[in-house]
This record gives sequence, C-alpha cells and structure tokens, in this order.
Amino acid sequence: MADLPALLADLAAESDQLDALVAGLPPEGWARPTPAPGWTVAHQIAHLAWTDHVARLAATDAEAFYASVLSAPDPARLVDDGAESFLAPPAELLARWRDGRAALASALAAVPPGEKVPWYGTRMSPASMVTARIMETWAHAEDVADTLGVTRPAAARLRHIAHLGFRTLGHGFAAHGRPAPTAPVRVELTAPHGDTWTFGPADAADRVTGPALDFCLLVTQRRHRADLSLVATGPTADEWLDVAQAFAGPPGAGREPTTAPPDGGRAAAVPDRDERAGATP
Repeated sequence: MADLPALLADLAAESDQLDALVAGLPPEGWARPTPAPGWTVAHQIAHLAWTDHVARLAATDAEAFYASVLSAPDPARLVDDGAESFLAPPAELLARWRDGRAALASALAAVPPGEKVPWYGTRMSPASMVTARIMETWAHAEDVADTLGVTRPAAARLRHIAHLGFRTLGHGFAAHGRPAPTAPVRVELTAPHGDTWTFGPADAADRVTGPALDFCLLVTQRRHRADLSLVATGPTADEWLDVAQAFAGPPGAGREPTTAPPDGGRAAAVPDRDERAGATP
C-alpha cells in the first residue's frame, strides 16, 4: 500500500523547491515567457494553483467538482481558462498557490481509506492523485527553471514520476491513436544517487535504459528524445519513446530537438498539441 504521508511530504518538497525559484522574482520575472507557448511564469504558477483547487474540490465535494466540469464553457480550453482565471499580481498569486496546496494536502489526507475521488474521466486514490501532483509540479517547475536558466538537482522523489511514466505506457500509445502494445517493456534507470530503478519484467526483450532524470523529462515531454541519453531496444520500446506521456488527456506536442539525432534517431517532434497539455488534469 502506498505511503500517503510520505507522498505528501515529497509533494511539499517539490512545491517548496519551485516556490524558492519564484518567491524572490520581481514583477517582470513573473511576466517572462516560458517554453510553453503563451504561458508566462505567472501562468505556470496559476495553473498549479487552479489544479490544486479543483483537486481539493474533487476530494471534498464531488457534486461541486462535477458541476465545475459540466459548466466549463469550452472543454478544449479547460487548462488555459483555468490558468487565466487564477492569474493575479505576484504576491497574491503566490499566497493563493501556497494556501491552495496546503488545503489540498489536508483534504487528501482526510479521504477515508479505500475511497477514490473523482477526476477528469476517471477516479483516483489519494495516493495516485498526490503522485500526479508531484509529476505536474516537477514538470512545470522545469519550465520555470528553463526560463530562469536554473539547473535543479535531481532528487530521489523522481522515482514517483518514473513509475508513473512506466505505468502510462499504454496511455501514450492510445492518446496518439496507436494500438496498445502487446510486448512487455523493461525499464532500467540510473537513479540520482547511483542506484538502479527497474520496472517491468526482467526477461522482456524490449527495453529502455538510461538516466532516471532523462526518462522523467521524456514522459513529461519537457525534452525531445534526441536530446536525452535514453536507449530503446526493440520496436515497442523504440515507438514508446516517441509517444510517451505521463499526463492524462490528449497528446502533447513535446519539444523540438535542440541537437541533431544520432544515426537512426528521430528528430521530428510528434505533431500534436503544445506541451501545456502536460498539465492536463
């Protein structure tokens, strides 16, 4: 069984790391454009604050959550409209995000054991919800860090994102309109502190190997595979690296490669919608 208090502690640590990046920014820093087209640093934080808000609503008032879904004027713009609705002057936005994430943690901790909360097209256990929030917070923090020219140290809590990336293998194929793979895939990742994280059967012919950080950057679509040190062995593993996404919803466009791919590599980004979809609830 997942350790919910430990997961909540990791979410708090991930949020605190991003908080430290933006807390001291001047107003013009919040207005800087990020790698997500049309989104500033403020949009990134507003998106997280909005998603925390609707997640808390789902955990505390299912009827109100469903009502908010049904009342959305344009479901295709749900993410963008949500971020826009939470934009505010930097100090107010920062306080709103801090209060909201604390309220979400309390709400998820109070969900009765065994109960799931509604979400967009599914229901999630509190542990799964927290894991998804860790993934999203980390991914959007990466956008902010890229904007500010900051390199963040890789932490052991990346394991949550790596595990989620592995679990969503089939979703990546389905989101891109491709048949679900029948061959199992083994994933072997070098963790930040030198140990190895493994997922999938040890005897699988298809394999993905490389740094855990690179795998997390790939499944959150924050880097193109051509810019990462991931090795795919076998056709299913190779195709997966083109469509992998740990987030729900329609496929994201990913990022354009910044380096020329090695012989046999794929340089072209998958032509889907922009990487803000990495934030899709």
